[in-house]
Order: sequence, then C-alpha cells, then structure tokens
Amino acid sequence: MTGVPASAAGGSGRAKGAATSPAPGASASADVSAEMGADVTGATPDEQGTLRPARGGKIAAAAVNQASVWNVANLLTMLRLLLVPGFVALMLADGGYDPAWRAFAWAAFAIAMITDLFDGHLARTYNLVTDFGKIADPIADKAIMGAALICLSALGDLPWWVTGVILGRELGITLLRFLVIRYGVIPASRGGKLKTLTQGVAVGMYILALTGWLATLRWWVMAAAVVLTVVTGLDYVRQAIVLRRQGIAERRAASEETRA
Repeated sequence: MTGVPASAAGGSGRAKGAATSPAPGASASADVSAEMGADVTGATPDEQGTLRPARGGKIAAAAVNQASVWNVANLLTMLRLLLVPGFVALMLADGGYDPAWRAFAWAAFAIAMITDLFDGHLARTYNLVTDFGKIADPIADKAIMGAALICLSALGDLPWWVTGVILGRELGITLLRFLVIRYGVIPASRGGKLKTLTQGVAVGMYILALTGWLATLRWWVMAAAVVLTVVTGLDYVRQAIVLRRQGIAERRAASEETRA
C-alpha cells in the first residue's frame, strides 16, 4: 500500500484520461474545424479541447480575405482598363497618322490583348475567380477593342460598318448572356476564342501603319474576323434559345412534381 487516497488516485486517473482522450464534443469540434480548413490559421486545441487561433491567426485570415480581390488576375484586368485611355491618346497623337505614335499605340493594344489571355487562365487555374473579375474582365475586353475600332473608323482607316458589326455583336451577346443567366451559362466556344484571336490580330495590323502586301493581308484578316464574328454570334443566339427552352421545361417538370 502506498498510502495514496482513493480519491486522489481516481483524480489522477481522470487527469490521465483527459490528457489521452479528449471529450467527445471537443473531438467533434476539432474534426469539423479541420474539415473547414481552420488549421490554416494555426489554430490549436486548449486544455478543454477547444480550438483557439494561434497568435496572428486572425490577422492572417483577414489578410487572405482582403487579398482575395487584389490578386494577380484582377490586377491584370485593371491594367487593361487603365491602358484604354493611354491607347486612345497614343492612337490620336499628332493627328493619328504618325507611324511612331501608331507603333506605341500598337504596343499598348498588344499588352492589353496579352493580359486578356492570361488573367482568365490564372483566375481559373489558381482559384482566383472573384465577383469583381467576372464583371471587370468582359468590360475591359470590350473597352480596349471598342476604343481601337472607333479610333480606326474615326481616322478613316476602317469602314464604320465593320465597327458597327463587331461592337453590335459583342454588346448583343453580352446582353443575351445576362437575359438567359437564370437558366444557365453560355460557355465560351472554340469558335468564339478563334474570333477573339482573329479580331485582335486584324485590329493590331490596322493600328500599325502598314503598306504594300501587308496592307492587303490585313484586309483579308479583318474580313475573316467579321465572318467569325457573325457566325459565332448566331451560334450563341442558338445556344441561348436552347438553354432557355431547357430551363423552362425543367421548371415546368419540377412544378408538376411539386403539385403531384
């Protein structure tokens, strides 16, 4: 016999049990917190098994939330928006016909088009998609392309009907997407991506002061861009009609099931 009281021995046993196996509620709390990603902030369980954020954990979480909008994809989108007025200024500098200023304008346009290729890819690949990006990205695309087309037509380098067809299609399809968004999202097709690439190349060639066979080539590239613009626009209209019909049919079926 050691002379240790039974109550003390029991208390020691309970202490050991508490140290080796947390309470059921505490275990469930830790499991849920782990599933929800609470350990990202460095949270650790206290003596009662309740997760407590480590020092600076809340600050780190707040920093992640604040940085969600200011990611590299959105910064590229904002850069493209800022390039629009700079492009217009370069395009119209010295009357709009100086080859040097047109070359600088082409550089600004090229940077804008390159960022358009990367920001969406980065957002999807690294989970950087935000509500701001969803709104700002298409606006930036239409802004730089619209500015280029309007400047070219104002300078007499491109017929106004070409500008009207391209901008009318872009604005019309954007509006159509919003009208049918309650039924679903119209995905970007390969034809639409090819259209965007062809438009960028054609407009870029018109921005530069080209002569000779290159001036003839850019006319054909622009003609291909116009054809793709019209064809893909009609295809998007077809997709919107099918999507709307499917959405209405699904709603009717769900309504009938509810009544039954």
